[in-house]
Amino acid sequence: MSIIINIILFLVILTIIVAFHEFGHFLFAKLTGVYVYEFAIGMGPKICGFKKGETEYTLRAIPIGGFCSLAGEDLDEDDSKKIPKNKRLQNKTAWQRFLIMVFGPLNNFILAVAILFLLACIWGGNTMNPVITEVESGSAAEASGILAGDRVLKIDGNKISTSDDIVLYLAVSKPEKGTTFNVEHKDGSKDTVKVKPKKVKVDGETTYKYGIGMQQEKYKGIGGVFTYTFKKTVSIFKQMFVTVKYLVTGGISLSQLSGPVGIYSIVGQTRSAGIANVLYLMAFLSINVGFINLLPIPAFDGGHILFIVIELIKGSPVKPEIENMIHTIFLFLLMLLMVVITINDVIKLF
Repeated sequence: MSIIINIILFLVILTIIVAFHEFGHFLFAKLTGVYVYEFAIGMGPKICGFKKGETEYTLRAIPIGGFCSLAGEDLDEDDSKKIPKNKRLQNKTAWQRFLIMVFGPLNNFILAVAILFLLACIWGGNTMNPVITEVESGSAAEASGILAGDRVLKIDGNKISTSDDIVLYLAVSKPEKGTTFNVEHKDGSKDTVKVKPKKVKVDGETTYKYGIGMQQEKYKGIGGVFTYTFKKTVSIFKQMFVTVKYLVTGGISLSQLSGPVGIYSIVGQTRSAGIANVLYLMAFLSINVGFINLLPIPAFDGGHILFIVIELIKGSPVKPEIENMIHTIFLFLLMLLMVVITINDVIKLF
């Protein structure tokens, strides 16, 4: 039963995130006069639906995400259905196409901010101060001279602003070589220490233990709600920027990334921790989806925006046939990448 609940929860989270994303495209396609063939919740065979105006609204059999089908994405279909030229995506102004593309990811960000705000209103938001409140006796941190009450200023030269930053930069550090902490003690003095964490086994996996803890206080009042929402949103964006940076530079390997199977596993772990954690995971994933889609890679929304920028620079649009072909090639490559990541996720389960 637990597995079934986890699967349902995973599908609900994914569908909500993708539906919000696609609704952003849908809304601005309608506002700019682009012909919308279909707005679908789910994938695969159609279960039911209705048509209003030119657009068919459908519910499909496989509850994974959804899509928004616009005129201009399939030129042959546009021609066969005799869609007017002025209602095709590629014939809209660069600014209109930019809005259509960018509001998919922006809708994901809006959803995430709304969830984080709701979490802070109901459960309160952590202050996220980068202060070490606990140092384990006999730990690597204690041996290096780190004290309870120390504020972390930098880790391996990276500026630390929140407790999330500490977790982030410890995750991408090279612990076998030692991690450098710049800290400010309670008395105001500053120190630089190198911590070589202890290698331990947790559930059969090798990990590194520093021996530090960070207990966070809760913000109070409506001002605290807004402060937490802002700080946590910025923090998640920073995590995405740093992750992409380390992927490009080789600091993070593809084997460390998670696809649908990995996310399903995380959903299962999060569900047992309570509804607040599930909602936070949804906000985190929504920002991830929006951020990734803004990367200037063909097949992503950012790839479409890239072609708009190229058009503005060269003074004329790239031929739709060529652009669509490039998007198709990159979509195939991304699907191959997803297969590799999924295989890695499955291997991690055993």
